[in-house]
Amino acid sequence: MRALEVLETGPLALVQDLGRPGYAHLGVPPSGALDVPALKLANRLVGNDEAAAGVESLLGGLRLRAKTSCTIAVTGPPVAVSVDGRDAGSHAPVWLAPGQVAAIGAPATGLRCYLAVSGGIAVEPELGSRSRDVLSEIGPAPLRVGDELPLGPPSGVPSGADVVLPAVAPSELVVPVEPGPRAHWFTGLAAGLAQTWTVTAESNRVGLRLAGTALVREDDYAERELPSEGLLTGAIQVPPNGLPVVFLADHPTTGGYPVAAVVRQASLPALAQARPGTLLRFHSSTRVWNR
Repeated sequence: MRALEVLETGPLALVQDLGRPGYAHLGVPPSGALDVPALKLANRLVGNDEAAAGVESLLGGLRLRAKTSCTIAVTGPPVAVSVDGRDAGSHAPVWLAPGQVAAIGAPATGLRCYLAVSGGIAVEPELGSRSRDVLSEIGPAPLRVGDELPLGPPSGVPSGADVVLPAVAPSELVVPVEPGPRAHWFTGLAAGLAQTWTVTAESNRVGLRLAGTALVREDDYAERELPSEGLLTGAIQVPPNGLPVVFLADHPTTGGYPVAAVVRQASLPALAQARPGTLLRFHSSTRVWNR
C-alpha cells in the first residue's frame, strides 16, 4: 500500500488542498491551504498537480514514516527537515525509501509549513475537496498518531528547478486593503485601520483576531445592526467591541457585523503566517472611505 504513517503530529496537522469554493450557498466555507503559494510550490517540487492534497503543519513537529518509496517536499517558512535524523533541507524534493522517517522541526518564524508527497494525499474527498474545514468540520479529521495517509499514483517527475529561497515572515506586516461595503459606518476608518494592530492568540484558520484601539462607528450607525450578509475570504469584520477580525479560508459564509474593508488576495498568504504577537497595519490607496 502506498501510504505515509503518522508518528507525531505537532500542535496541529491537517490535510489541505486548494479548497472547495462555490458552496457558499450551502453554508460551506471555501477552506483549503491558507498559504496557497506554499502548497502549490511543494506540489510542483514533487511532480504533482498544484491542486493535490498535502499536509498543513502548524508550528512543525510532524513526523511521518514512508510505507513506500516516495518523494516529499516541505515549503512555507524556513524550517529544519530531516530523514532518519539527517538534515535533508526544505524547499527541495527529498526521496524517501520504505521505512524512512521524515521530520519537520519548528519554524523560527511563521506558522504553517506544507508537506507534499508524490501522488498526493488520497483520502476520500468531500464536496470535491480533501481539505479539512475546522469551522464546519467537513473533510478528513486532524491527523492523529497511528493514522495511515493513502497516496495516489505519482503523476509527474520531481524537480528541483522550481526551488526558491523560503520567505522569512516579518515581525510587522503592511496589508493592502480596499473599502468594504460598510466602510461608511465608521469614523476616520482609514486612519483607524492604519494604526498598529497586534495579532492575538485567539486567531485560527477561521480568522485573525486583532488587538488595538477600537474602531468607532459614526453616530448614525452606533446602534444599528445588520441582517446576515455574505462574507468572503479577506473580509475585515468589526464586531461591537470595535476590534477587527480578518476572515481566512474557514470563515463563516454569512455574518451580521459590518465589513469595514477587504484584504487584497495577494496578501492572504502573509496573514496565514502571522503568529500571535505579529504587528500589522492596513493600507489603502483609495481616497474616499467615508460618505
